[in-house]
Amino acid sequence: MRSFLTALQFLTRIHVVRQDNLTIEDFGRSVRCFPLVGLVLGVLSFLVGLCFVNFVGPSYLTAAVLVLLPIVLTGGIHCDGFMDAADGLFSGRERARMLEIMKDSRVGSFGAVAFGCSLLLDFALVLDLGQAPTILLIAVFLAPVLGRAAMVLAVACFPYARPEGLGKMFHDLAGRGAALSAIIVAAAVAAPWGAGALLVLVCALGGAWLFDRWAAGKLGGLTGDVYGATEKLTETLVLAAFWVLLHVPQAQMLLGGWHF
Repeated sequence: MRSFLTALQFLTRIHVVRQDNLTIEDFGRSVRCFPLVGLVLGVLSFLVGLCFVNFVGPSYLTAAVLVLLPIVLTGGIHCDGFMDAADGLFSGRERARMLEIMKDSRVGSFGAVAFGCSLLLDFALVLDLGQAPTILLIAVFLAPVLGRAAMVLAVACFPYARPEGLGKMFHDLAGRGAALSAIIVAAAVAAPWGAGALLVLVCALGGAWLFDRWAAGKLGGLTGDVYGATEKLTETLVLAAFWVLLHVPQAQMLLGGWHF
């Protein structure tokens, strides 16, 4: 329970209990609980989405709320990493300079443009998925779970690019078992929604893995900013994968018969 509460406090604005004496080991052990934090966020997004779908209907307002809600619940921690990673990775500089740019707390033009494009794409995908409200609700439920499972894979399976840093303590203490645990939790959460959800899981985690390999090749490893970018990118991939399933007639049979 301590590890879960540590992960919840670190990744979100939801602070159930006060934890003042956390150690490096506490943070390291909390990595395994990242997908469970995603499950909490997914349930909240599902419930808010259910209310808006039933009382407001699929609309621009519903789409905006569902896109902004995860940012409010997390304090935008992953968005910050996404922007910093974009500034560094797209700078076209050498490795050392990329890492220096990513460490700068200021947001550059690449980060601002990339984040704006990401928000616009998320909004469009959520708005389109509103044509099938049940699929929309499943998508916003699964996105944070798979996003944080992808983070665990990035933490556990790729080297850390810097000799020190906040992300390094996660990498050093997570262990390979954390990756297997994340996959099991993600599969267990996705499986009840049918074959389509499992296919989305494979596509989203596979896409995140390819992004991490590309980033690690440029940086000589990953950083905390790339972990955040991985989470943000994976959530978008989940929405995009459900959009494809919804709009490809041959794939619609995989979506199941859920109705809310």
